[in-house]
Amino acid sequence: MTSRHVEAFLEMLAAERGAARNTLAAYAADLADFTAFAAARGTAVHAADADTLRAWVESLAAAGFAARTQARRLSAIRQFHRFLAAESIRPDDPTELLESPRLPASLPRALSEAEVESLIDAAAALPGRRGPVAAAVVELLYCSGLRASELVALPAGALRAEEGLVAVRGKGGKERLVPISARARTLALAARTEAAERAGPRAARWLFPSRAASGHLTRQSLGLLLKEVALAAGLDPARVSPHVLRHSFATHLLARGADLRSLQVLLGHADIATVQIYTKVLEDRLKALVEQHHPLAR
Repeated sequence: MTSRHVEAFLEMLAAERGAARNTLAAYAADLADFTAFAAARGTAVHAADADTLRAWVESLAAAGFAARTQARRLSAIRQFHRFLAAESIRPDDPTELLESPRLPASLPRALSEAEVESLIDAAAALPGRRGPVAAAVVELLYCSGLRASELVALPAGALRAEEGLVAVRGKGGKERLVPISARARTLALAARTEAAERAGPRAARWLFPSRAASGHLTRQSLGLLLKEVALAAGLDPARVSPHVLRHSFATHLLARGADLRSLQVLLGHADIATVQIYTKVLEDRLKALVEQHHPLAR
């Protein structure tokens, strides 16, 4: 039997947060599991203490659930107890004392260099007016590592011909200069000339103008364009996105000898810890170096 407090929590998710049906079903299932666990220990779901919660999390691990599954289930229980505290159903939130399961670091998905080359070729071959824009965005994303939001909002004057750089305004309004190839610059200027004719004077300030309300190419349109390019290149569209090209840029640079500090600057991360996930690439490169050149590795 579902607790009235659980029902009230689910109703709040639907009414105030607009939670989707699948989300509500997942929360209901997680809470039902915890309710049964607490009842077996003689505790009502809304009165469970930190020891009960900790024992429940440990039971998930013992049952073989992955760390990500454990973390997702615990997130549902955390939100339920925050709701109980906010509604004064209980005076405390026992989940504050719980540590989330340690999630394994996962390497970003990256395309191979050959796959990126096929994307570049396929983009340039798209028919009509989509070709120039597709070729420009694929080249820029891959040769600069820009975020999707950074690329679409590039102003018309962002390209610095004399320096081979693009001026980017990143997270927190911070600006940085990123080197780009001469081919990427040429393609971007050609795409702008093509698009500006259709977008009108209102969009003159953007490198990638469009008829959208913003005046420039939207992130949604960029994503769809990359999916089209992926299909043309014979790649799974699910594997191609601005984020994947950004990770491919970073992964390929490291594989060819770049260091983490340089990568941090190029990607626009304030903290080098953010790029530590790429250390696996460095480890693999160093291992191959030793195996290839150390006399005892033969």
